[in-house]
Amino acid sequence: MLYAIIGEDVDNSLDKRLSVRDKHLDRLKALQNEGRLLMAGPFPAIDSEDPGSAGFTGSLIVAEFNSLIDAQEWANNDPYATDGAFKNITVKPYKKVFPTS
Repeated sequence: MLYAIIGEDVDNSLDKRLSVRDKHLDRLKALQNEGRLLMAGPFPAIDSEDPGSAGFTGSLIVAEFNSLIDAQEWANNDPYATDGAFKNITVKPYKKVFPTS
């Protein structure tokens, strides 16, 4: 089943994000290589694809896991969570409806 993982950043998280970004991306690439990643990306803190020093306010990941418990465990072990970039993580079952292909 698909799960939406929403990580909410601490204030001024950019340095924390950058310090573990490669580890975070490696985990996402592993999901992608396994065919389990639907989408992933950050929420810019300003209305721009490249927010620069304004940074980000969080991230969204939609991926396939065997259970809600597995998705929560994966999210809790993400470097953004373990190294303090995220102050809160919400994991919810997700049902993709569109696009249909």
